[in-house]
Formats: sequence, C-alpha cells, structure tokens
Amino acid sequence: MELASVVAGARRRAHRGADAQIDTAHLLHSLLETDPEARAVFEGPQLARVLGYLVQRSIGYGLRWQGTVEDSGALPVIRNRTVAGWSPPAVSAMSGALERAARRGAPRVGGVDLLAALASDASCRAVEVLERAGVDTLTLAARLARPLRSSRQVS
Repeated sequence: MELASVVAGARRRAHRGADAQIDTAHLLHSLLETDPEARAVFEGPQLARVLGYLVQRSIGYGLRWQGTVEDSGALPVIRNRTVAGWSPPAVSAMSGALERAARRGAPRVGGVDLLAALASDASCRAVEVLERAGVDTLTLAARLARPLRSSRQVS
C-alpha cells in the first residue's frame, strides 16, 4: 500500500463531497479501497457493512457530516499543529500511523498502521462509521496495538 494513494483518494472524496477538510472517514474509505491488508482485519460481513456506511456518506445519505468540520478533541496537543485542508483528527491519525510504523521499524507506513491510528480515536468520524457498522472499535484498537513487527520480519 502506498500512503500517497490513500491520501489522494481521501482528497478526491473530500473534494467531491464539497467538504472543507479531509477527515478520518475520508481516510478510512480510501484506505479500505486501496489496502488489502487493512481490509483483511475485518471479520465476516463487517467490511461490507463499513463500506456500505462509507458509500452512503459519499452519496449524501446516512451519516450527515457534509459542510461540517471534524474535531474530536481527543488529542489537544495536536490542536496547535494544523494542516490546511485536514481535520485535526485526520492529522493526528496520520501522525499516529507514522509513529506506529517507526516503532515497528518499517521504512513506510502500512495500511494497518493508519487503521490502528484511526481506531484509537474514539471520538473521530472513522470510529463512528466503524461502530455503526457493528465493529467493536475498542477491541479492534487493542488488537492492532499488540506488539508490532516490521513487515520485513516474517515468522
């Protein structure tokens, strides 16, 4: 998975939806479209339900966030580090994914790194989508936080 393609997809989704910022739901949608490892994290029909909510959102049904700014308030330290065109929780998720990849010694961020960062912010839009689709985000975040290995290390 190339993180740049996830970001480009999220940017396109935000633009098509006339959203002022890329938010965590845009990142989640693009990630699940792009990365097979992130999709494989979900069990049974969960992935289909998550994608269903994301598609509803992208066509204007279901979860109504268009025209609003995402600000979960979960990470106040990040508030001082703003990025134009990005919601504060999306910036936090990207930072968290980079930190997770670095901890596991990976040269690049993987899709599961970003998914773990998204799942760890209980107040972000991505978590709202996941929970509405029946995903236990506390369990998901805990499972993804287990000891990490680099994708270069195979056992």
